[in-house]
Amino acid sequence: MMNSILHQIKQRRLTLGLKQNDMLLRVGVSRQQYQRLESKGNPRLDTLELIAKGLNSELMLIPKEKLGAVMALLEQEGSEPCKEYVSQVKKPTEEDAKKSLSDDPWRDLLGGEP
Repeated sequence: MMNSILHQIKQRRLTLGLKQNDMLLRVGVSRQQYQRLESKGNPRLDTLELIAKGLNSELMLIPKEKLGAVMALLEQEGSEPCKEYVSQVKKPTEEDAKKSLSDDPWRDLLGGEP
């Protein structure tokens, strides 16, 4: 199970075109610490949450009976988004944008997704 999470973290970092050195600025973890975590680490939950945020991702538990559907949705990368999902997504308001900036003053400075 842990190897799967560590593999996903590495794949997400590579997908974003990031090097292990880049994680220092995004997460505050040195390259050596991050390298150890990706290869054989046993990170605490708060560390996983921090790394997920640095990789513009979210941690979540997926019920086993829904795993196939979630994986299929994720594999549709590059194809048209699911209309059902898009209709459920709330578009950010100007107030949300201001709040986000005050909550995260580093937003948009690293060239990643908002």
